Amino acid sequence: MRINKYISLTGFCSRRETERLIEAGRITINHVVCEHNDTVEPGDLVLIDGKTIEGKKENVYIILNKPAGITCTANKGVQSNLIDYINYPDRIFAVGRLDKASDGLLLMTNDGDIVNQILRTENNHEKEYLVTVDRLVTDEFVQGMSAGVDILDTTTKPCHMSRISDFQFRIILTQGLNRQIRRMCKVFGYRVERLHRVRIMNIKIGDLPVGDWRYLTANELRELIALLD
Repeated sequence: MRINKYISLTGFCSRRETERLIEAGRITINHVVCEHNDTVEPGDLVLIDGKTIEGKKENVYIILNKPAGITCTANKGVQSNLIDYINYPDRIFAVGRLDKASDGLLLMTNDGDIVNQILRTENNHEKEYLVTVDRLVTDEFVQGMSAGVDILDTTTKPCHMSRISDFQFRIILTQGLNRQIRRMCKVFGYRVERLHRVRIMNIKIGDLPVGDWRYLTANELRELIALLD
């Protein structure tokens, strides 16, 4: 089994995070520093930072209504980091990110496989946002954003966007480039005043108060798994 799949199955972290640990030389297999694409055989000793990996715990799925000002990082050296804020007793991590200034729905879990399935751009999983900007939302702005925008040396995928009020719009993305909505708006001369995520696939933030979290319901989880399958 490839090392990144092996570690994600333990619930320690996602495959993407495993790749970063490998790059940093923090994983060993039988006391040999691990390389990308290394495999694990039955009986192999896998260590992270010289410590064994705890056995897989029951999968946890949580949604948090993240306040603005919280940074989506597990690095406890960062002030107002996400892990310290939620203070969950077991190791969990966010599925994707919201930048520090943004607020709204975050899905958090210890299930590394589900993270990869949700985040793969080619899977076209929807994320929905309500956005407030500093200028009048015009038809030309809506049409331009919806058609795709040149940012970060690529063109964003066409998306669904609709005006809610003079200064607010709803946008549904199927990709997650770094600060994508803010960069898209900037191309048209707009500045984002507030960015609030309200949905990831079938999971909706609903009336969850800002700063609070809850477990996914059984129905939400069943529907999420069905969508991923």
